[in-house]
Order: sequence, then C-alpha cells, then structure tokens
Amino acid sequence: MIERKCAHTRSTSRMPGYAILLVAISLLVFVSSCTTMKETFRIGEKADVQLPAEQLIIKGMEEFNIGKYFLAIEYFNEILDRYPFSPQAPLAELKAADSSYYMERYEEALVLYREFEERHPTNEAISYVMYQKGMCSYNRIDRIDRDITGAIESIQAFEDLLRAFPESPYNEEAQARIKAATEFLVNHEFNVVEFYLRTEKYSQAETRLNYILAMHPDSTVAPQAREILDLIEAGTPPKYGIGHWFKNLSLPDWMNFMD
Repeated sequence: MIERKCAHTRSTSRMPGYAILLVAISLLVFVSSCTTMKETFRIGEKADVQLPAEQLIIKGMEEFNIGKYFLAIEYFNEILDRYPFSPQAPLAELKAADSSYYMERYEEALVLYREFEERHPTNEAISYVMYQKGMCSYNRIDRIDRDITGAIESIQAFEDLLRAFPESPYNEEAQARIKAATEFLVNHEFNVVEFYLRTEKYSQAETRLNYILAMHPDSTVAPQAREILDLIEAGTPPKYGIGHWFKNLSLPDWMNFMD
C-alpha cells in the first residue's frame, strides 16, 4: 500500500508544469461558468412576494432597473394576482410586458402589450405600448428565405402608431424601421427571383421583377431588378454567374433610413 502511494506521488510530481496549469485553468473556467449560469438563470434567488402592493412595486422596479427581469416579473405578477385593482396594477402590467420583452420573449410580450392597450386605452403610455408592439414583431424578423410575418406585422404596428399619435416621440424611429422592414420584404421578393432564375422559370421571374419595379422603384435592389428584367425581355436571361446580383439581402440596418 505504501509503495503504491509513493508511486502515485512520484507520478504526480512528474506531471509537466503546463499540464498542472491547464488543469487549474479548466477548474477556474468551470467555476466561472457555473457562476455565470447561476446569474443568468437566477438560481437560488427568489422574490419575497409576501408584501403589500406599495412595497411589491418598489421591489419589482428595483430588480427591473438592474436587469433582473426574472425576479421583477414575479413581483409584478404578484400585484396583478393579489391586488388587481390597486393603483400599482397598471404599472405592474406594463413592466411585466417590458420584462418579457427584455428577456426576448417577444410573442409573450406582444400579448401582454395588447392586453394593456385593451384595458387602459387612455393611459399616457399607450404610444409607447404601440411602439413596443411593433418592436416585438420587428425583433422576430428572420432571414429573407424564411417566415416574413414579423416584417409584415411590424410595419402594420408602426403605421398604427403613426396614425394614432402623429406627434409621438417614437415616430421618427418607427418610420425608419418601416422602411427597413419594407426593404426586407423587397429583398424577399428579389430572393424569389433568384430561385426562378436558377430553375429557369423566366416568366415567373419576370412577373416578380415587374412587381418590384412598380411597387418599390426606389428600393436598393431596383437597379439590379431592372438589369435582369431587360435581359429576360431581350431573350438572354442570365444563366451563369447570377450570384453577383443577389448579395446582402438580410434585414437592413434601420439607422440607414433615419432622416
């Protein structure tokens, strides 16, 4: 037994210094990762909800303001469950929606914003709520070759905001995001043109190109659309090397559309 122990000791002592250092770093990374995961998922943290509404809203806002949305939403929901008619309830509803939004639960947040708008149509925060509804859809915009529902719904929501509150402080940004989402939809149409060209369905490609040029003559892809359309009408549709017409067709940066 003594010999085995000594042999183990000698083996350990012969371990290269860099190997020991590597093990130490691995342990440090593991502990750090556990700490990060704990902070992310709020493991071990629990809201003290056995409080009156006045203190619950204070606690909720304290957690919200430091980014602890998981805890904040517990306080806000407790107000809505136990004190639904309290003066704190409307703010709790709004901040519960905001908490879901900042946790990137956009569909859940959209439902909560809609419910707030229905219950408090004259609330001073309605223009903000309408803007946030648009943002919930806008943040769900994916690649041009996938579902385009987010772009369509965000445009509709932002346009509703512009009609209801023409002097809203959110309007300039809403207009820029409408333009970006519209450009995204045009890019989607142009991406379909590429598919038709690759499959040699030139009649369908021509129809899509005419639509783009008629409805969105000032879009970024309009010059390329015109060039391709001219080639098709001349009887020489592009067959090879068409990739250079179809670049950077993701959602444009809305900041490029600010006045």
